[in-house]
Amino acid sequence: MKIKVPASSANLGPGFDSIGVAISLYLTIEVIGESDHWQVDHNLGDLPSGKDNMIVQAALSVKPDLTPQHLRVESDIPLAHGLGSSSSAIVGGIELADQLGQLNLAPHDKIEIAAQLEGHPDNVAPTILGSLVVGCKVNGHFTAVKAPVPPFAMIAYIPAYNLKTSDARAVLPKQLSFKEAVQASAVANTAVAALFAQDYEKAGELMEADLFHERYRSKLVPELEIIRNVGHEHGAVATYLSGAGPTIMSLVAPQHISDFVEAVREAGLKDGIRRLEVAPRGAFWQK
Repeated sequence: MKIKVPASSANLGPGFDSIGVAISLYLTIEVIGESDHWQVDHNLGDLPSGKDNMIVQAALSVKPDLTPQHLRVESDIPLAHGLGSSSSAIVGGIELADQLGQLNLAPHDKIEIAAQLEGHPDNVAPTILGSLVVGCKVNGHFTAVKAPVPPFAMIAYIPAYNLKTSDARAVLPKQLSFKEAVQASAVANTAVAALFAQDYEKAGELMEADLFHERYRSKLVPELEIIRNVGHEHGAVATYLSGAGPTIMSLVAPQHISDFVEAVREAGLKDGIRRLEVAPRGAFWQK
């Protein structure tokens, strides 16, 4: 059995810890067979290869008596780059427990478990449901709603340096004034309305008007302002910091991609650029 889990790009500007989109990079978990201990063969550097692996820990949180397995894990999701690598691992572990334990978990059950482990639904919900998802915690439980898929390519600029989520959160203010919070949430609300209405010109403007986090984190990711300015001149609908960064994501119509990428290079940015797509399908398994 193989389990495939898409990556995710969260926030989309003002949708802090709430909005996310599944994207076409994948974590693949292959179940080799039962073992006398958990063994995780992977290509992910110094991450744990036994019971302490995040995938295994997530699986055991769902079903503690799960029989140990020999797993082979491959991933093309960059670590510590704001593309939901940890969320994909958590969702992969939940799917592993669901299939091996024959639990028949519903999608909303998986979202609840994953978001409780992760703390917020912005990455795990689209990773489970696919597409673009808006979610929140209410009355102690997590809920999520799927939105229409934006008809654009996701052009990711992936800096060579890492940025830990903890470091990116450390630069955020401890609190906002009531007036600031009202305005920030109003921007986010209107952005969501525009996304559901498929008014992407308006959505793009609002996605670049975040007041929750980007103005603080842009000090850690100076490429954001450069690429956003390039996008204004070369056809991007919107450019935002993916998750906690440092990846920068731009929504670009197919006819503008070549011009946009060339302009990014001409601006002196030499790190990796990937053309990605919205992944319409969330985590799934196959024999």
